Amino acid sequence: MAEIFETKKMTEKVILVGVSYQDNDDTVQSLDELCELAETAGAQTVGRLIQNREAPHPGTYLGKGKIEELKQLIWEEDATGIICDDELTPPQLANLEDLLYTKVMDRRLIILDIFAQRASTREGKIQVELAQLRYRSTRLTGLGRSLSRLGGGIGTRGPGEKKLEVDRRLIRDRISQLKQELDAVKRHRDVARQQRSKNPVPVVAIVGYTNAGKSTLLNQLTGANVLEEDKLFATLDPTTRNLKLASGQEVLLTDTVGFIRKLPHHLIQAFRSTLEEAKYADMILHVVDASNPQMDVHMHVVYETLNQLEVGDKPIITVFNKIDRLEAGEEMILKDFRAEKTLNISAKQMQGLEELKDAMEEIFRKSKVLIERVFDYRRAGDIAVIRKYGQLLEEEYRAEGIFVRAYVPKDVYAQLEF
Repeated sequence: MAEIFETKKMTEKVILVGVSYQDNDDTVQSLDELCELAETAGAQTVGRLIQNREAPHPGTYLGKGKIEELKQLIWEEDATGIICDDELTPPQLANLEDLLYTKVMDRRLIILDIFAQRASTREGKIQVELAQLRYRSTRLTGLGRSLSRLGGGIGTRGPGEKKLEVDRRLIRDRISQLKQELDAVKRHRDVARQQRSKNPVPVVAIVGYTNAGKSTLLNQLTGANVLEEDKLFATLDPTTRNLKLASGQEVLLTDTVGFIRKLPHHLIQAFRSTLEEAKYADMILHVVDASNPQMDVHMHVVYETLNQLEVGDKPIITVFNKIDRLEAGEEMILKDFRAEKTLNISAKQMQGLEELKDAMEEIFRKSKVLIERVFDYRRAGDIAVIRKYGQLLEEEYRAEGIFVRAYVPKDVYAQLEF
């Protein structure tokens, strides 16, 4: 009788490596976040190493002495790899692998790996593969060092370099194909946006640092049933849901992928069509984790990313989420001077959500026209339009018709015949 062997996936044990460029910078906090990223990717952190340098070593990222120290730490902790907090150049990656005899990764690779795990829609998978291929295309080194040397001599002839060129061509062809597929998806998204612009329902884009609670907020406001996890990048693909405010006005809430410090440029490019939901929205809902000590840094990263996406002067509501996690009696002055309105909420405990909806109505009202008039009973359809797209303040049925007092968007006002 044949024996049955159970196989279990081995957890990678990694050491986190960073370079501190000046005193009192955020290298330690950045490594804390890298630890979360590693855990999300499925690795276990068994050690850390930080070197103080004015700049990373151009050839090996770390200096010679620290590499020896790292080599000893890898042996002591029985680590299977290291993760560097900065993006490594191809020479740095190759040289570290040669010197340490272990797997070498960087922050960008870990983020790409997490995105690959989380992408579920066709668009998300295309975007992730495109970013991965762009990353790998700069790191093709051929079959060993001797095959990538310049000049002639033994070991530099034969099929080695030909295979490298074939790999490069295959990657270029695949990137070209994926860009065409992504362009088709983008055209479809643009058509959807154009259709949406004809239907004057305002759009609110939810943005924020990863794990700030965006998906929880969307679920509590709309019942979207999006995955909620206390992990980085728990959800990747955007979700749009309808929300009806107290006045009866409808708005569309769109969740976007979370931001993070040192977000790889290739990811911003690949996910541009998705992230541009914020660019075409009527309002930005900025979600901040008030319980995170790096809250101010996270807010800065969000605004820097929005600037990269060329998001213009949109009205912004900033909600400081997870206030239920603050210690009892802990008083914090939470401010965001870029926002038109700031609120303290707990999406999980449903605290402050009614105030949030009121704030949305208040800001939308500023871009509307106040109408006070009597509509003929035959124009009941106009009343329905006002109810759907505006804020109905008063409705009275009189002998001569229906008296309406309401705020309506300017484009809806232009459609009404007076």
